[in-house]
Amino acid sequence: MNRWLTRRWPAPHWPSVRGRGRADAGPLLLTAAVIASVALLAGAVPALLRIAADDAVQDTVRRASHDSNVLVHANWERDDGPTGGRIRMPRLAEDVDNFRARAAYALGTDLDAALLPPIAVVTGPSLTITDGDQPRTLQVTYLAGDLGGPDVTWIAGDAPGPTAPGRSVEIPRDGPPWPVQIGLSETDAAALGLGPGDRIPVRDGQGRDKDVRISGIYRPADSADPAWRLAPALLRPVPGADGVGTTRIAGLLSRESLPDARLAFDEDQLRRTVHFAPEPDALAWAATATLARQVVTLKATSGSSGVRDQSLKWESRLDTVLRDARNQISAASAQAAVLLAGLLTGTVLVLLLAAELLVRRRTAVLSAARQRGAALPDLGAELLIESTLVSLSSAAVGLALARAVAPGVSWTWTVPVVLAGAVAGPIFGTLAAARASRDRRQPANRAARRRILAIGRLRRAAVEIAALTTAVAAVVTLHQRGLPPADGDTGELTGDLVLPVSAVALGVLAGTLVLLRLLPAGVRLTLRLALRSRRPLAVFGAARAAATAGRALPLLALVSATALASFALVVGTSVARGLTDGAWSTVGADARLDVDTDADAATPALAERIAGAPGVEQVVVAQVTDSAPVFTEDALLTPRLVVVDAAAFQRLLAATPLPDAPALARLTEPRPDPLDVPALVRSSSGDLRTGMRLRLARDDAPAIGLAAVGAAPAVGGAADVVIVDASALADAGLPAVPNTVWATGPGAARAVSTSGVSADVVLRADVLRAQRVAPLTAGISRLAWTVAAVLVALGLLGLALAAAAGASERWQTLTRLRTLGLRQRDARWVAAGELLPPVVVAACCGPLLGALLAHLTLGPLQLRLLTGQAADPAAVLPWWLLGLVSAALLATAAVVVPVESALRRRDRLSEVLRAGD
Repeated sequence: MNRWLTRRWPAPHWPSVRGRGRADAGPLLLTAAVIASVALLAGAVPALLRIAADDAVQDTVRRASHDSNVLVHANWERDDGPTGGRIRMPRLAEDVDNFRARAAYALGTDLDAALLPPIAVVTGPSLTITDGDQPRTLQVTYLAGDLGGPDVTWIAGDAPGPTAPGRSVEIPRDGPPWPVQIGLSETDAAALGLGPGDRIPVRDGQGRDKDVRISGIYRPADSADPAWRLAPALLRPVPGADGVGTTRIAGLLSRESLPDARLAFDEDQLRRTVHFAPEPDALAWAATATLARQVVTLKATSGSSGVRDQSLKWESRLDTVLRDARNQISAASAQAAVLLAGLLTGTVLVLLLAAELLVRRRTAVLSAARQRGAALPDLGAELLIESTLVSLSSAAVGLALARAVAPGVSWTWTVPVVLAGAVAGPIFGTLAAARASRDRRQPANRAARRRILAIGRLRRAAVEIAALTTAVAAVVTLHQRGLPPADGDTGELTGDLVLPVSAVALGVLAGTLVLLRLLPAGVRLTLRLALRSRRPLAVFGAARAAATAGRALPLLALVSATALASFALVVGTSVARGLTDGAWSTVGADARLDVDTDADAATPALAERIAGAPGVEQVVVAQVTDSAPVFTEDALLTPRLVVVDAAAFQRLLAATPLPDAPALARLTEPRPDPLDVPALVRSSSGDLRTGMRLRLARDDAPAIGLAAVGAAPAVGGAADVVIVDASALADAGLPAVPNTVWATGPGAARAVSTSGVSADVVLRADVLRAQRVAPLTAGISRLAWTVAAVLVALGLLGLALAAAAGASERWQTLTRLRTLGLRQRDARWVAAGELLPPVVVAACCGPLLGALLAHLTLGPLQLRLLTGQAADPAAVLPWWLLGLVSAALLATAAVVVPVESALRRRDRLSEVLRAGD
């Protein structure tokens, strides 16, 4: 009780605090600079990652274009008349407005805020224009937004009017064609050579003539209005929209002529759809999960397409687009977290070295203060106050700079650095002061001394085993669960993610501990060999190296910084190489043409024309069907079905950097069961496996049996793929209708771009360019190179600090050796021999350790989601960059020795000898 009552709070001696701070301003400023620099990077990266996540969502939606639209269809109310005919509905435009409002109301608040105002589109069938020697088609179209249709200026004639103004008439179903008025753009009218009052000679697919009349010629007030994008033929003729060589022209319907268009065609030929286009600038990463769930709910509650009612039938791939964006963001967050964890590990070790150097400079002062009666709590409090002020102020400066370059900061990642800077110095200083007044003596009993030595070894072994076990557990956890970030918390760590995020850093530390075990043994072996030689410099250098080989911090800092920098370089190089491979995997060739459904019948002729273009080496056509209904024995799957000439496809793969697929030859081998078509399968989930029997469902026909005879190559990055030979499938009763053209060669891009058909042109060069500038990919690449550069700088700084920490003792010994005849040049060689072992180990083993950890951990980091590859990329080792890292370390060591020699040239021998007394 008396001891408890006599305890007091530490009482710092403020003059001592200020005096030590002024005396050691250099090391303190160096520590502050390191903390501020790393706090700037660690504080800004999560905020920049959040911005990149928002930009990635918006960029993904923009690149998806119409695929990200939310569409809703609904059937018309039946127009049956009392006598069996069809009734004209004058208020049909109001019915379209009600349909649009009903669809907007069904969206929900969150989804409605993320979408642009709806646009209703009513389209008729494609009609063949019988006049002229060029194949042309006409499609009547009605556009209506919240403020009506897009603004136009009628430069000739008037807007389309009703055929039967203000009347509800009934017409017979087999009567003459009902007239309908349309407007034409001035470009379309010039192409047809017609004007107001003229009749366009058109005929439908059944050969029936239609009565379509031009009421006026218009000019759009704003050709950039989003409504025109849904029907570009309303502005100008669109070649290839209805087949190769065919030009589509569209006629604009008005509210008054829409009821007549309903009667001009069959009851189900006039289709109405409401388009909701996303507003990319209104989309944010945090809201993607909610929006995706709402889209899925809409599709789940959608009316059946087989039921003729007016229920809303929803269609959209927005949920898939948002899910892909979220997966990419998750992968980028994991990669950024691993890189930052490595950076913090290297920084903490360098700060420990700086604290050790500072304590070595203060050992005499702290020992004297302790011997004069200063209490250890008081000394610890003084050192803690000093280090805390330095750490917090420098971290605040770094975070302020981070706030200046980013819209927010994350202080979470700066905590380890601040703690290391605040705690390391006081702990080392207190221990140094305690050793100065310690009265513990070595026991005279040899057995007791051996027991103390054995206990120390056991403690060290326990620490090393614990470190190795933790590193193995971290790598295993990383492989088993990956690194999904918490929802809505991009770039921030939660407790359950600390272990897998630290897998690379822990692996580096564990590997360094192994090297720390081997280094003293190697140095002692070198010393034995040197003792047998006749070179005294080798003996002196090896002896000094053996005396300092047990220092753990220098080796830990050097190897960790070098290995983690090498890992970051491997990540950056793997991303760069993966983007190139990903572009090949996405496109499948130098250029790809995805032909629209209306023009797929002309794909073979189009392929022949592309193959004859200059610079085109190979052309392969295929029918690619997403979400094909394939049944297994247990479930229904929807893989990507590729129907292609197997031999031609194999030659295409062999001529490109894409992986070869020798299993394609099995598709043309004789079948053991003639009823089953050979197929190659690929599945990320394992639902499709070699040896399985599958069934390909068909409409109004029996299913076709498939036999999985091998593994399929990746096609366009799809997770599940089934590939069959076109001839084999045709023999089974299902001829292919090609809709995809792959072309290789230097002229492929030009030939595909000028195909003159309604299709999506995908060029490998464009895909590669877009992926390189994508927000997440560019951000992770910059972060990897930045972390690598910072870690290399920290490694060089750690080398300088380690050399400075032992410089005084080293040069005292060398100066004494000079009394025995050692020359100044020889002294530099001995000093180099002392410094080189940890440097050589770090230069040789650090890059190898980083490469090994990259090989073990890059898979779970899912770089393929950023690079667009079908499978996880292999680690790409930039040996010349790793060699530069090692060379920089060795060059710095070569510079340190002459600098130390020049600084110690003025040391007097008498002072050195007195210092050793």
